[in-house]
Amino acid sequence: MRIAISTGGGDAPGLNAVIRAVVLSAYHRGWKSYGIQRGYEGLLSFNGVVPLGPAEVRGITHLGGTILGTTNRGNPFRYISRDDQGEAIERDRSDDLVAAFQASGFDALVSIGGDGSLQISHDLWRKGLPVVCVPKTIDNDVSSTQRTFGFDTAVSTATEAIDKLHSTAESHDRVIVVELMGRYAGWIALYSGLSGSADVILLPEIPFDIEKVCGKIRSREEAGRHFSIVVAAEGARPKDGAIELLERRGVGTVDRLGGIASKVARAIEVHTGKETRTLVLGHLQRGGSPTTYDRLLALRFGAAAVRAIAEGAFGTMVGLNGQDITRIPLENVVGRAKFVPLDCDTIRTARDLGICLGD
Repeated sequence: MRIAISTGGGDAPGLNAVIRAVVLSAYHRGWKSYGIQRGYEGLLSFNGVVPLGPAEVRGITHLGGTILGTTNRGNPFRYISRDDQGEAIERDRSDDLVAAFQASGFDALVSIGGDGSLQISHDLWRKGLPVVCVPKTIDNDVSSTQRTFGFDTAVSTATEAIDKLHSTAESHDRVIVVELMGRYAGWIALYSGLSGSADVILLPEIPFDIEKVCGKIRSREEAGRHFSIVVAAEGARPKDGAIELLERRGVGTVDRLGGIASKVARAIEVHTGKETRTLVLGHLQRGGSPTTYDRLLALRFGAAAVRAIAEGAFGTMVGLNGQDITRIPLENVVGRAKFVPLDCDTIRTARDLGICLGD
């Protein structure tokens, strides 16, 4: 048995632990493992297939990132290349990928990625490619699994940052707005904001009223608390569109989601007169050594993926459900993001503690 491993999409703490678990689980079955470098680019655009054995994965469990490299622009169904004039051309190269996979003599693929990678894997599975998926996203928004590895590390990083901001915010009587990752789901913002004693938490799931946010800051002022911490997921949105979220990139370019922290901070200053600063953690949330929880979950996912291959359970994703690692058909996963339930215990806890959620 020859297993190929691919890591696609954004990096996340724990990727290397998954790779190590797959390689060692395969090795102890007498199988061979190979890594495809930079997503599927190693099969489509350059000779990027490397053999992986115990020596190659020794001592990588605690390392962040991925030893195989990754990309979020390697969709073989919408592959971007350049013509002789340098113009971008989009082509479907999925058949090329399947052919290269077969020519390499691979028997199975372990695809490690988030929602985009899962969709690609599902489409490749429908083309006959034997694939088992491992869910990966720090946003924790993949359906059919209670947790994704990398989420716990990202929350720990964000919570530590929020902890450190309290002293400087209080010293200067300032409001500080912290922007965290989470374009469509606010898991990181909710968990770290609650754990870091934020005063306001803004989530994509709850459109916010800037007046409610400012009301919370004013009430703290009246109570003698002259500083506030606002945590905002990057996808948080005002309910009335009063804050412009798109950054205009110029003629011929695509508008992108702008920095919510700077927009909220400006609105707070206008409405309250409070000096307000911002911090965007950005890719810091993706970096560093994975926590113990993420290491263990990643190792369990990797080993479970190999067990699925051994039993011929292709076209599935491994996931955490209860105390067990289960298998879920990809058709039940793709296109079904997991959002923060508005009636969940964590949301109710935030409200009970007096945290403003902007509504």
